[in-house]
Amino acid sequence: MTSYYEQNAAAADTIRSAQNPRVKQWAELLSRKGRDKIGRFVIEGLHLVEEALSSESMPETLVYTAERFDVVSPLLRKAKAAGVECVPVTEQVLAKCTDTQTPQPVFAIVPKLPWRPADLMKASLPDGLVVVIDGIQDPGNLGTIIRSADAVGATGVLLGKGTVDLYNPKTVRSTMGSLFHLPIAQGDLGEWLPQAAAAGIQVASTSLAGAVPLYDCDFRPPTWFVIGNEGQGVSPEVDRLASQRVLIPMAGRAESLNAAMAATVVLFEAMRQRLG
Repeated sequence: MTSYYEQNAAAADTIRSAQNPRVKQWAELLSRKGRDKIGRFVIEGLHLVEEALSSESMPETLVYTAERFDVVSPLLRKAKAAGVECVPVTEQVLAKCTDTQTPQPVFAIVPKLPWRPADLMKASLPDGLVVVIDGIQDPGNLGTIIRSADAVGATGVLLGKGTVDLYNPKTVRSTMGSLFHLPIAQGDLGEWLPQAAAAGIQVASTSLAGAVPLYDCDFRPPTWFVIGNEGQGVSPEVDRLASQRVLIPMAGRAESLNAAMAATVVLFEAMRQRLG
């Protein structure tokens, strides 16, 4: 139960102006340029904030609307117990700093994830499974792939150049919190795929040319699986670095699968083999 004192204290400290310097900085995080400059990103909504508070990627600041104090009070207690700064704002300020048309009553500021490609290399042996993203452009697709990687217990995700920003608000929402559950790093695929192969890791990619049917492939060894751009697929320069090319058999008349669906099919086949 929220106390009278807590409600009134929140109301007294509420940031009400969109011109407040902190509000301007939070709003900057809606752009990639702002996120790169400040080194932080925004997560919106009760579920994502709860996931962050339960992870190693602890938010620095939790911002909530004073008008809906009762809705967020259990989350506030958890955040304050973890030493997270909690700042009340008006609904108008909340709307300025969030990406959704109907904002939830809370968002948080989180430092960018600390993972590096070298972390994925270390975690890949003896039997790791890493999803490698080569130029995915749609934030929803990237978020879905991260969720699928999380669902099958993958070791991590490597984002190559030209891929949509991991910290795009739509990407973050699409992960449903999975970006806090496994390592996600960004790196040059031309540098890291050869290093993975040299370490004895199988590098596989989806391809129509010279590809082996998915169900004939062995995903039990350590594997980095490359999923390509929605329109062009895996780029030729990256495809040349793969030691295995995989084709998803289809019995119907569809020409191809959505990139996120294709990645999910491969990931769950890899999980089936590893559990079997």
